[in-house]
Amino acid sequence: MSFFNHFGTYLLMLKGMFTKPENYKMYWKELMHQCVEIGLGSLPIVIIISLFLGAVTTVQTAYQLVSPLVPKATIAQIVRDSLILELSPTVLSIVLAGVVGSKIASELGNMRISEQIDALEIMGINSKAYLILPKILGAIIVVPCLVIISAVLGIWGGRIAGNLSGILAPDIFDIGLRQRLNLYNINVALYKSYTFAFIISSISAYFGYYVKGGALEIGRSSTRAVVVSCILILFADYIIAQLLL
Repeated sequence: MSFFNHFGTYLLMLKGMFTKPENYKMYWKELMHQCVEIGLGSLPIVIIISLFLGAVTTVQTAYQLVSPLVPKATIAQIVRDSLILELSPTVLSIVLAGVVGSKIASELGNMRISEQIDALEIMGINSKAYLILPKILGAIIVVPCLVIISAVLGIWGGRIAGNLSGILAPDIFDIGLRQRLNLYNINVALYKSYTFAFIISSISAYFGYYVKGGALEIGRSSTRAVVVSCILILFADYIIAQLLL
């Protein structure tokens, strides 16, 4: 029963967001603020993780493809497809669930505990639309851009690692990148990124918005938000792969 209670409250929260804005300029300003917070705030960790993901994938793929019958350019193909299809969308979204999700949950939880949300409701402002909707829209706008940046940097990191370790020359890596490129994989990666962005932002907002208790509960709600978001990301990853691939 607890699952259905949470699920019903979550759907009511999503329904309550869609009302006519009291002040369009105020909502637009909040949306831009969330895009900057989510995008620029997550960019350093995205760059670091993506470069090392590409480097490790190149080294491990070369370690497994020891047969002289397999062209070395195949390593670049595997690195490219692995990053585009799985590593950049899924691994990056799990990291963002910890970085962005916990921040959203703790921010809304602190506003709930300090009664700032109640003050907004008293002033006649729809707190769900003003506090939650910009966060969800901001994540849906920014996270796919971060995934694209991650895939590009990951491939570049793999190219550098292959060159520095002597596994693969840059020109051979470039040949492998251009071979058998399926643009449909990029569409699948974008579908995943939009889905994961919605999961991260909405689940974290739910646990933060409905937190009860004191300051200790804010930390617990942030932890629950991250755990549930990660589980749903992995579940959605499987469903999308099953349907689209």
